[in-house]
Amino acid sequence: MDYMQLGTRLRQERLKHNLTQERLAEKIDVSHAYIGQIERGERSLTLETLLKLANQLEVTADELLHESLKMNEGHFIHKITQLLQERPIREQEMALNMLEVMFTHLDQLNSTEPKNYK
Repeated sequence: MDYMQLGTRLRQERLKHNLTQERLAEKIDVSHAYIGQIERGERSLTLETLLKLANQLEVTADELLHESLKMNEGHFIHKITQLLQERPIREQEMALNMLEVMFTHLDQLNSTEPKNYK
């Protein structure tokens, strides 16, 4: 796991919530020095602490660990499906139309790009 990237993500989310390290530490019952060490990638953290941080910062653990997660094709299909299931049928249709237009455009771009042969 890349603790530097995790620390950077935690800091970004903390700042979005206008929290100091001290205030965040208070909310999850750890020391502010520990929060600083986590943000600098100097310390690892337990799953329990990671979940407390995620809950306090209103993000999911996978959002914090995104750079460390190995993504497969099914992951993105699953995320798209989750997004669509929560929307009305008209919005689902609109999303499908947008994807079709985007992929048609990408296919046209790819067919006109010069190929780099080694």
